[in-house]
Amino acid sequence: MANHKSALKRIRQSRARNLRNRYYAKTMRNAVRKVRKMTDKAEAAEAFKKVSSMLDKLGRKHIISKNKAGNLKSKLALYINKLEG
Repeated sequence: MANHKSALKRIRQSRARNLRNRYYAKTMRNAVRKVRKMTDKAEAAEAFKKVSSMLDKLGRKHIISKNKAGNLKSKLALYINKLEG
């Protein structure tokens, strides 16, 4: 176990960040799932704006990689464009 004051602080910080990052990642996954279940194009397009913004933010903060954020946005956009009406 760590004995240095700084090491103990680092453990506390990393534990808090890990919990925060897990929360944001889970929220993002649920939002993406919700958009994928939508069948109304207008409603899905509106939700996509919010999800897209969330993905960009998480990519910037390195909670997910920028490429993953881009891939998810691309897949969601393709899905929404295929929807009828």
